Amino acid sequence: MKLLNNVVLLGLAGMTFSATAADPLTVYSYRQAFLVEPILEKFTEQTGVGVNVVFAKDGIAERIAREGRLSPADVVLTSDFSRLMELVEKELVSPVNSSAIDENIPAQYRSPNHDWFALTMRVRNVYSSKERTGKIDIDYQDLASEQYKGKICTRSGKHPYNVALVASMIAHDGEASTKAWLEGVKANLARKPQGNDRAQVLAIKEGLCDIAIGNSYYYGKMMMDKNQKSWAEAVYINFPNQQNRGAHINVSGMALAKHSPNKDNAIKLMEFLTSNVAQGMYAEVNMEYPVKADVAPSELVASWGDFKADSLPIYKLAENHQAAIKLLDEVKFDL
Repeated sequence: MKLLNNVVLLGLAGMTFSATAADPLTVYSYRQAFLVEPILEKFTEQTGVGVNVVFAKDGIAERIAREGRLSPADVVLTSDFSRLMELVEKELVSPVNSSAIDENIPAQYRSPNHDWFALTMRVRNVYSSKERTGKIDIDYQDLASEQYKGKICTRSGKHPYNVALVASMIAHDGEASTKAWLEGVKANLARKPQGNDRAQVLAIKEGLCDIAIGNSYYYGKMMMDKNQKSWAEAVYINFPNQQNRGAHINVSGMALAKHSPNKDNAIKLMEFLTSNVAQGMYAEVNMEYPVKADVAPSELVASWGDFKADSLPIYKLAENHQAAIKLLDEVKFDL
């Protein structure tokens, strides 16, 4: 039985909707179908509330803004923190006061204004070559050290994952120190920033660099991919800053759309997404860390070992988001 009423692969173009009390929920999602669909099917199975999904790689905030009060969007699911901030900055979300969500999501991982909530966590790890470097105890600050001259690979500095990391560095160390750090990291790059996180691990395997920056869940995804398993097997996954402030955490998240036509059921869905059932599904399917403290990561992710996470509240990244972009521009990191 297909419990999702409708799945739309974007094209975010010219669709009109009308809402009634009996209408299913409409979710706009940056997260991929393979992850989202099983979770929403479970929600429909438990509640009887149907869900329509619109999947997109880009443009959700622009669409909601264009639709205005006629928007059918009830809940927005994002793949990273920067997407959440885009929705907040454009005033496209509404606060949610739910004791269930607040109990399930630690304060560190939700907005003080209750207008966004994290759903999963991932670490911005440092990968090292098993053959040439070995397992290392490293801080993010060390990436600017002379010992890594010509040895580092990374994707674009302007990618949201790296912008969030830079924002965290600013929050801890200030703009001047972070700018000097960025200049040092740039000087240590083995090649111009390019590709995605997995491409950096492949570059290590191929001997183009010895150190790479990448999100933790990609390591799990590569281990489960027969064509990429050898890439992952060529590196160690290292959790930075374990002797001091802890490893930088980024999040996927959710928000209630500003003009949700089905607000009560939308909040029910958001509460479900923070439940043990949904958090466990996120952990198993996408190799991410649940934000709900009593839900364990997958067996594979747990095998990487425990780590100390940075206690910096995620909303501090938002406060330094624009400053991070400015510094990346100033140092011409991607050139």
